[in-house]
Order: sequence, then structure tokens, then C-alpha cells
Amino acid sequence: MEFVQQLLEWYGKNARELPWRSDTSAYKTWISEIMLQQTQVEMVIPYFNRWMDQFPDIYALASADEQAVLSAWEGLGYYSRARNLHRAAQYVVQTFGGQLPRSSELLKSLPGIGDYTAGAIASIAFGEDVPAVDGNVRRVLARYFDVSLPARSHAGAQELWRLAEAHLPPGRAGDYNQALMELGALICRPKNPLCSTCPIAEGCRAYLFDLQALRPVTTRGKKTPHLTVTAAVIRRGDQVLLAQRPPDALLGSLWEFPGGTLEESDADLSACLQREIQEELGVAINVGQAFGRYRHAYSHFKITLHAFLCSLSPGVEPQPLEGQNLAWVKIETLPDYPMGKVDRQIARRLIGEDDNEALPG
Repeated sequence: MEFVQQLLEWYGKNARELPWRSDTSAYKTWISEIMLQQTQVEMVIPYFNRWMDQFPDIYALASADEQAVLSAWEGLGYYSRARNLHRAAQYVVQTFGGQLPRSSELLKSLPGIGDYTAGAIASIAFGEDVPAVDGNVRRVLARYFDVSLPARSHAGAQELWRLAEAHLPPGRAGDYNQALMELGALICRPKNPLCSTCPIAEGCRAYLFDLQALRPVTTRGKKTPHLTVTAAVIRRGDQVLLAQRPPDALLGSLWEFPGGTLEESDADLSACLQREIQEELGVAINVGQAFGRYRHAYSHFKITLHAFLCSLSPGVEPQPLEGQNLAWVKIETLPDYPMGKVDRQIARRLIGEDDNEALPG
């Protein structure tokens, strides 16, 4: 267990000052851990501070309107995290009297909380002796113990959790888990790890046998699909039409400029957009001037979106056939509607805040 003592001593001297570490209340620990999923610390800090100003406790979050929650989250991505936070807060208020459960097992009953997040909250906020294995911790343990199993395989994940639990110092689980995370973030980086400054390098098997680049073992991923997407900027005077996405879809409950994915049967982008609007809104449109080309990468696919200025053909009012709702919105009020990154770029261009949002060509 010498490496654990070395790790804890290093953490005590080198831990970053972060807003959720100055107050390890259950609520702040929970919010920070959810925000930190798939997101860098530097990006999370201003979001966390604004969130605490807007939703200072679980009661404020539970009573908030979902659109306000999504607006506060806009830009962090993976919006199911925000919706799960909102639902979990309401459940905790109704079921647990506004107090987050103190055990990792009960925490896992809440929307959006899995093994890692439950372990992190329970150990940091409540002192429960449970491990918390995220990507940083996986990397540190896989290198230190030279784990040859693929880290994300069932067997590999089991082994890494076993190692994390086997070396957990009783009564210090919160510091231990955070120390492993911190070491992975600052020293034991995915590429070019700083082994010469690592406090546990002398016992690290990957370092001893020069295997750092080969640990953790990964499996070759599938090629990321790339989709061509269209969007209609439908104007009526000083208003533009927005559609609200279904609650359980990607970017659920966010607002967008309606459109959809190019299919093989579509003759061109205009035909694609006309078909999609007919299917989504039940109306015909006239497709006009291009309004920019935008690229974005989601977790499992990439898109290139082509936006067009459009007008409705006379005679029929659009209906939300596939989404939750439609709204004719004054262009200056577009910031009030939570959107994904690409739709926000289109909105900014409409407002005139940034004429350089779209790609050339």
C-alpha cells in the first residue's frame, strides 16, 4: 500500500483549487460530477459557478422549469445529463425529503447516476469506503498494475474496479478517489505522460517496462459515421419558426431549426429539406438562399449541416407532427430558447452577432 500513501501525500500538496472542492456538500459534489462527465475541468468551472448562482440547492433545481435548466446547461453538451439532474432533483425532494441518499447503492437509483458517479458522491460527500473508477482512474491503474485486458471490456472493467477497491484506504476513500483522478488528469495523461514527475512512478509496471503508450489496452473503434443534414430557416416578417425536439431524442426538449438527414432517395439538398419539412411539419416550403454550412461532432457520429432561408407555401399552417411543439419566435428573442451548438450558430448569425459562424463554401 506504499503507493497509496505516496499518492495521497502528492494529492495533499498538489490538488487543484476547484469550486466544488472548497465545499464538498452532497449537492455541489453531485452537480460537479455530472458536469465533469465527458467535459474538461476548465470548461466546467464557469458553468458550475453560474449553476450555483441560479440553482443554489436541490429545491431550487427541483422547482425550476426544464427550459431554464437546459438554458443553464447550453454549451456543455450531452443534454440528457441536465434532464436527468432535473428529474433526479424532483425525485429526491419527493422521496428523500430533499436530501441526497448517503449510500452509493441508493444513489444509483437516481436518474443519471451510475457506478462511478455514485462512488464519487458517496466517498467525497459522505465518506463511504467505495471506489470510483472513471477514465482517469482506469488509465492510472491500468498502467501502474500493467493490466493487459482491454480496459472497457467486461473483464477489464471488473479487474480495474477490483484493484481500485483492493487498495482503497479505509476512511480516506474521498481523497483516494480524487487523488487517482487528479493524477490521471495532470500527470498520467493519455499521451505524453509526465512519468519523470509522477509520485508513484517507481512502482509503476508500465513505466518500468516502457509500456505507457500501450496501457490501458484499447480496442479499435468503428469508423465514425458522417451525416449530411439540412435545416430550414423559415421566416415570417420579424419571426422565425423553431421546433422543439422530442423529450427522449438526442438534444431532447431543445429547440431547433427544422430539417433532417439527407437520404439516398433525395435528388439534392433542397429536395431533402422539402421532404423533411413535409414529414415534420405537414407543409410545403420554398427553398431559397443558402444560409451557411456547419460542422459538428457528436459522441457517435459527425454532421455537416446545410441551412437555407425558406418560406412557407400558402394555405397550410405547420404542425408539430414529429416534435413536441412549434413556436414563431422574434429573432431578437432567440437567446431565450435553449439550443444545441449548430442551431445556436444559426441563431447568432440571424441576430447578426457573428457573421463568421458558418463554414465557407
